[in-house]
Amino acid sequence: MECVFCRIVAGEIPARVVFQDKEFMAFHDIHPQAPVHILVIPKEHIVSLDDLKPEHAGLIGRLVLLAVELARKENISNSGYRLAISCGNEGGQVVPHLHLHLIGGRKLADELG
Repeated sequence: MECVFCRIVAGEIPARVVFQDKEFMAFHDIHPQAPVHILVIPKEHIVSLDDLKPEHAGLIGRLVLLAVELARKENISNSGYRLAISCGNEGGQVVPHLHLHLIGGRKLADELG
């Protein structure tokens, strides 16, 4: 397996996992941009947003709802947080496996509005 996130899911690479079920995994980013920086991924290998199909609509909804639940568990929901998904190299996607960044725990820059 070449995909680092798939290797984390397989247990080949250690991660600080905060959530896991049959469909998703969430773990701390190894290069956090804020006090809370968790990556939420589908266990299914989907390269990017561009690889989504209509049948993934429910999966994406559940991915976002899981991130919201984790924001509450991390006690950042009241103060605010950011959810971000990068797509492709020029979009800033580093790992070619669909993932959502949950970032919070401090005032974030306003560049995204």
